[in-house]
Amino acid sequence: MRVVIQEDYAKMSVWAANYIADKINSHKEDRPFVLGLPTGSSPIGVYRELIKLNKAEKVSFSNVVTFNMDEYLGLPKTHDQSYWYFMHDNFFDHLVDMKKENINILNGMTDDPEGECRRYEEKIASYGGIDLFMGGIGVDGHLAFNEPFTSLSSRTGVRSLTTDTRIVNSRFFGNDPDKVPSKALSVGIGTVTDSKEVLVLISGHNKARALAATVEGSVSQKWTCSALQMHNGAIIACDEEACGELTVDTYKYFLDMEKNERL
Repeated sequence: MRVVIQEDYAKMSVWAANYIADKINSHKEDRPFVLGLPTGSSPIGVYRELIKLNKAEKVSFSNVVTFNMDEYLGLPKTHDQSYWYFMHDNFFDHLVDMKKENINILNGMTDDPEGECRRYEEKIASYGGIDLFMGGIGVDGHLAFNEPFTSLSSRTGVRSLTTDTRIVNSRFFGNDPDKVPSKALSVGIGTVTDSKEVLVLISGHNKARALAATVEGSVSQKWTCSALQMHNGAIIACDEEACGELTVDTYKYFLDMEKNERL
């Protein structure tokens, strides 16, 4: 595992965007570059930086296929809190060469949730898997909507959201947790860790316990993010504020190992 510590959220976002752009640009295979993407507050800075790079012709998305992590069950695309809406509003609609047919987001209005999840897994496999999956984690360490005690080998499926998650997400629903859908469709931990690389963004003091659990804790279903310890291509991009619960030795180790990546 790599842990790249930047001074603040802005520098973390620049580093992560440049890393993703470099991976897209260096992709030499005949098939498209397959990119997994998250929603939420963590990736917004990365999306802004990728848009800048795309408009400056420093990275092209013409041969990129994307798969999003999750979608609320029961929200139509047109709902301003659907993840389909979020991704188009914050990212896809601003890219100059992203092909609509290469965008894949789970259908929250499906009449067959299990079938939708199965087809999603099959479509990922049809592209030869995901090259790089970017993600963020919750304060309880959940990756995508894989809440604590979700199997670390789970695949894309229907997830019930905890009360804590609905309370946290209620800030987007008029601060009313009851307006937050109780279920979502989400890729599994196994889906994410099947990717060649996983790049997870962790920022802010409120994510400090989750970062420590991801890096230093035992591998456990309680912290689904801890599954990254078993992945040979896992990278954590974080800011200083998120490092508050790391031991001094761990913090200094990664600063030394990644000193050339410090912006």
